[in-house]
Amino acid sequence: RAPVAPWIRFYSNSCCLCRHVSAGTIQLGVWYLIINVVVLLILLSYHFSSDFEFMDDANMCIAIAMYLLMILICTVANYEAYRQHTIGIIPFFCYQIFDFSLNILVAITVLDNCLLIFPAEMMSCQ
Repeated sequence: RAPVAPWIRFYSNSCCLCRHVSAGTIQLGVWYLIINVVVLLILLSYHFSSDFEFMDDANMCIAIAMYLLMILICTVANYEAYRQHTIGIIPFFCYQIFDFSLNILVAITVLDNCLLIFPAEMMSCQ
């Protein structure tokens, strides 16, 4: 048996629960596609029902356009991952980075509010 260099031995082309990168990308893309379609259907059903209004028409149109764009990005990412091309996965990856950064900011804000507001309220209750 021929010796194998360390950088080749530890090379891995798997991710997403030990799946191949393209299979993991397709799985994640299908998951996001399903979520975005469900949310789009909920938004459209609320938009066309006249008895419930939680958002004005301009914000509703922006939300619908955003989810249509996300459906397009997820579809292109799945198609390009299936074809083993990386150029269509880049917008999906950029969205993942943006979503992660936004979630970190929201978590920091929530924790900051919990640590600053709740102890002050507990002190005033005594």
